[in-house]
Amino acid sequence: MLPALPILWNGAILIMTFPWKYYESDAAKLLSELIREKPQIAEEKTKGLTLWWDRKLDADQLRRAQDSEVKQQPYVYQTKA
Repeated sequence: MLPALPILWNGAILIMTFPWKYYESDAAKLLSELIREKPQIAEEKTKGLTLWWDRKLDADQLRRAQDSEVKQQPYVYQTKA
């Protein structure tokens, strides 16, 4: 086996000990294959994100939500003494 040789890159010396190999998990493969087969999924994803996240907050609704919050004790499972 040959020793790792230093490589010059932008004036710096890099030592490559292991060859880099691209890895793609099974889940990533499944998702990329699914998007290739059904490109309309990207549009549906955008619609879903818009439905839940891209909306204006009403000041009154925000105040009511903050007022209706129930205070929680620091450690939930400890009984009150």
